[in-house]
Amino acid sequence: MNTAKVDGAALDDTAPPEPEELALASGFPPATRDAWAGLVDTVLRRSRRIGEDAPAGAGVEALTRSTPDGIRVAPLYTAQDVPQVATGVPGQAPFVRGGRASGAAPDGWDVRQRHAEPDAEAARRAVLTDLENGVSSIWLAVADGGTAVADLPAVLDGVHLQMASVVLDASAAPAEVETEAAGAFLALAADRGIPAAELLGTLGLDPIGRRARTGTGPDVDVVVPLARRVAAEFPQVRAIVVDALPVHGAGASDAQELGWSLSAGLEYLRALIGAGLDVATAARLLEFRYAATAEQFPTIAKLRAARRLWSRVTEVCGGTRGPGAQPQHQHAVTSPVMLSRRDAYGNLLRGTVTGFAAGVGGADAVTVAPFDAAIGASEPFSRRIARNTQSLLVQESHLARVIDPAGGSWYVESLTAELSAAAWAFFQEIEAAGGAVAALDAGLVAERVGAVRERRARAAATRKAPVTGVSEFADLDEPGVPRRPLPEAPTGGLPVFRPAAAYEAFRDRSDAILAATGARPRAFLATLGPLSAYSARAGFARNVLQAGGIAAPEAGPTETAGEVAAAFAAADTPVAVLCATDSLYAERAGETAAALREAGARLVLLAGKAEVPGVDGHLFAGCDALAAIGTVYDALEDRS
Repeated sequence: MNTAKVDGAALDDTAPPEPEELALASGFPPATRDAWAGLVDTVLRRSRRIGEDAPAGAGVEALTRSTPDGIRVAPLYTAQDVPQVATGVPGQAPFVRGGRASGAAPDGWDVRQRHAEPDAEAARRAVLTDLENGVSSIWLAVADGGTAVADLPAVLDGVHLQMASVVLDASAAPAEVETEAAGAFLALAADRGIPAAELLGTLGLDPIGRRARTGTGPDVDVVVPLARRVAAEFPQVRAIVVDALPVHGAGASDAQELGWSLSAGLEYLRALIGAGLDVATAARLLEFRYAATAEQFPTIAKLRAARRLWSRVTEVCGGTRGPGAQPQHQHAVTSPVMLSRRDAYGNLLRGTVTGFAAGVGGADAVTVAPFDAAIGASEPFSRRIARNTQSLLVQESHLARVIDPAGGSWYVESLTAELSAAAWAFFQEIEAAGGAVAALDAGLVAERVGAVRERRARAAATRKAPVTGVSEFADLDEPGVPRRPLPEAPTGGLPVFRPAAAYEAFRDRSDAILAATGARPRAFLATLGPLSAYSARAGFARNVLQAGGIAAPEAGPTETAGEVAAAFAAADTPVAVLCATDSLYAERAGETAAALREAGARLVLLAGKAEVPGVDGHLFAGCDALAAIGTVYDALEDRS
């Protein structure tokens, strides 16, 4: 035995035998779900979230929420919550864990940047800059607002079409332009002598997506001639895009977006199989485009569920689940619904989360939108930041080195399974109505999506679904981000929804008033008592008002109703908002409201829910902020 001495004490340097299993919690009593739920009940009783007489488990129920699809999201998941559904392994059906056995490509997923620039030389420079600095494929808008078909050779001059995939997008152009652009692209490759087997790209044919955007469009069979040619000659080219963005952009839930994409993809699949292609070949010709949102876990689950569901569709159509099965090829795009024009730099953070979620979810290609995408034409700086966001995720964070990193998470696996079930139910509803086109024409899709959109709009109006920098924490002194406006998007089909837009309309109204009068619209904060009594509710009221572009000067500490009324008169506005504690409201709010009326107030609001005589309305957490802002503008206009 070897020994050593430290301060004269002998130490035995032989290590004790290692246990066969390391039980880290062996010294603690076993933790149970019921015990955890009991602790939650205790905490929520203390915070008055639940009553003292609430039954056991009420705290967990209080913390449980529901998604727009009715899926319950609990605060805790354990192995007991994971459904007994096979997820398979990466690269094998049902492809939940990814379409490739090796996970992402050697350099990560396909970093795809969108370009919509009518000037051919400017577009060429921007495309080459992106490809030289981290982008691996180009999503090219063609015709209206983008590259003219005749300019494709000039714009793609210097682009190695056998190395960088080009995805055509003529969705904003007349229907015949899609096939014209696709033919021109294939002709360009032939003129350059690129072997057909080496050409990369996606032709972007999508008459169903066009119908969703515009309400009209050619039949699905229009894709068959080009698709058959691609199948026969170009093994690395995809012909058709199944674009779920029009449905997502109308405010659809995740399950509706998935169910719609399955039905649209199935219509294309049927047309191609009917034209003589086998299931695997037909499936290879399709690329699915989904929205990635700032809700990272639903996005991850949506992409995983999409692969599982499409695998089932191809299997039912006669495809194999074994070798030769074609996984769904996914292009994930930053959701246009979540972007804001105001405080646009907040979109940088939203885009980062979408890129992360899309990569973790296993998307084959990812487009992070530039932060100014909702404002107008993106500039070099914003495109650079967008591509570098993905470079950080892939190259520095090594996110693409792990296969299905969310796999095995009890929450993610549960959400994937429940979302799959909800999406399959919507898919079956669409199929029962005759398929994607028939459901669109009959108004079924618009009706179902419209119901979800109304709930989303309500959540935005009440700020239960806040948009940071817009509905929350708006900065009235925020400098604008000027950009060249883009052409109007096609209309006539499903509506376009963006929760920030309603608040931004009020901000635009405020800017117009500022330009015309030299001052913004104002609502006076009638603060009662000392700072400690009114600061919380004054801050809340100011936050609501500024979301609508309304400045909110305040009275400051006051002692009497007369002081408040005098400060109000000096503020030169017909709108006052009382701000104080409930106890002060009981003492002074009634007489203060009367004094404000005598001083010329047309509209008196109160921050909180206290019932006070002479008050016209209330501002409180969960109130309809848009409606409240509208009443303020109405009072201001009545005065003028």
